[in-house]
Amino acid sequence: MKKNDHLTFTARLKRISDNLLYGAKDLYKTLNLEIEPNWHLIFLLFKEKNTLTITEIAEQLKISQPGVIKIVNKMKTKKYLKAEKDKKDSRIQLLKLTTKAKKELPKLEGIWSAGEKTIVDILDNNTEIFEHLDRIEIAISKSDYKERTLIHLDND
Repeated sequence: MKKNDHLTFTARLKRISDNLLYGAKDLYKTLNLEIEPNWHLIFLLFKEKNTLTITEIAEQLKISQPGVIKIVNKMKTKKYLKAEKDKKDSRIQLLKLTTKAKKELPKLEGIWSAGEKTIVDILDNNTEIFEHLDRIEIAISKSDYKERTLIHLDND
């Protein structure tokens, strides 16, 4: 298949994503860390705000609440997050980093900083892709793949 074939777009994005994800998992395993690659953004949110809810995390990361719950439960199991019930609404979990997480955070930040440099290396210092990704995300938020494809089917 041609590399600029638009039909390979999602497969190529998935392949790149998987490569980076599995590389990060392997790195964490090599460094004897009990974390997963998708925890990184949640750690960064807790650096900005001491206490967060599932809803706040989902909104800020633009991922589903069930997805956040799955990640948070794993982080709680590994003792990186703790939860308290909201005094006003017992259905709401107030999440905080544990002492273990706070202790490991400087080491993790060093690893993530090295990871950022790795991405810059992979991109050969050409970060234009982030502008393209921003445009793609904005376009999809206005009209998703299904809506756009149905319009094209009607117009053909």
